[in-house]
Amino acid sequence: MTERQYFYRVLRRTFCAALFFLAGFSWYYADRSIPDEVNIVAEEEELFRLNLPFTTSFESESKEVVLGGKSNIPQGQVRITGGQPISLYSDTQGSYKVGVKLFGLFQLKEMRVNVVDTHYAVPCGIPVGIYLKSNGVMVIGTGTITDTAGAEIEPANGILKSGDYIEAVNGKPLETKEQLMEVVNQAGSNGTGAVDLTIRRDGQEMDVTLDTVAAQDGTYKLGAWVRDDTQGIGTMTYMDLNGNFGALGHGISDADTGQVVSIEGGSLYETQIMGIEKGAAGKPGVMSGIIYYGPQSELGTVTGNTEEGIFGTAGEKLKSRIQAQALPIGYRQDVQPGKAIIRSSISGEIKDYDIEIVKVDYSTTHKSKGMVIKVTDPELLSLTGGIVQGMSGSPIIQNGMLIGAVTHVFVQDSTKGYGIFIENMLSH
Repeated sequence: MTERQYFYRVLRRTFCAALFFLAGFSWYYADRSIPDEVNIVAEEEELFRLNLPFTTSFESESKEVVLGGKSNIPQGQVRITGGQPISLYSDTQGSYKVGVKLFGLFQLKEMRVNVVDTHYAVPCGIPVGIYLKSNGVMVIGTGTITDTAGAEIEPANGILKSGDYIEAVNGKPLETKEQLMEVVNQAGSNGTGAVDLTIRRDGQEMDVTLDTVAAQDGTYKLGAWVRDDTQGIGTMTYMDLNGNFGALGHGISDADTGQVVSIEGGSLYETQIMGIEKGAAGKPGVMSGIIYYGPQSELGTVTGNTEEGIFGTAGEKLKSRIQAQALPIGYRQDVQPGKAIIRSSISGEIKDYDIEIVKVDYSTTHKSKGMVIKVTDPELLSLTGGIVQGMSGSPIIQNGMLIGAVTHVFVQDSTKGYGIFIENMLSH
């Protein structure tokens, strides 16, 4: 083989590899840019600009959804290139499908179109104390026990694991860690020496048996660290016209396991912000406060803890505190890079602060990270340095619509963070 032949072979392989990479990247980019699901309001035309660098065809699979654009081909289809707009319209509520083809040839995905009634909600921005009761006793981890003879024993090792929920002990439902400790001590004291546990692991129930160990402090133990509740401070995002609320924009996870806590219920309580530690590069800031527990301080009931936030029903005391005007819901197609505001009472009173939406991710890959935001308001920057822990849930408003909530802060730049689309919270 001559040098010229070798050169052309390498060139052809390089070209083929580049072409393959370009096709793969185009597919990936289109899949990420085109949402899996959109919501539109019945009898209102919704306009989308997806900024795709190549030709993409949309085809309505239901006569109830009408597509519109500059290049209709044939009836019921539309082809767009680059930043050309596409419109969706339907006067019939329901859920429908729109097919999407890359370059007008290759089936890329099916986009679900939910046609809904007009939604309104009140953007809140007030801090609340949160208490959650786990659904079962959560296993944080396992460890060793020093028995009465001085030996190190690990009875739970390999049987229980972090993230398990203990639902019953010896056939009786379990609600608190104190109940578990009492049964374990009784089993050890009366000579039984073992307990039968019903645990829930990854949504599946199973039964296990553990031996109790007499520890040097005179009690009997299983060698497992457990927790039955969690609490913290966050920000209430919205209250709808029926008194249902959403907060945080992300789930409350256990600090040790990192898993969203499975709950059987919880409550909101009054809280008072006592101080703010400003954020800096590599060190997110935090707001600290006091939660006032007790019947007189209860503000609402928590019924759900999901990846999109915590949800429940506001009490009369909380409803009376929320005096803001209800705003229409802005769906992901309404969210555009540019100026917006966040609402927060981190200063002690409810205020709106200027931010910039830097980037919008219309896909549903990361539900709590649909947009990247940057705090630009001088007052908020002076007060907090940007976004601090505890501001999660602060509502984001753009063009007079409630479009989302703050969820995370960038560790290396406290002026920036992520936001969740409000429609993700409403569809929890």
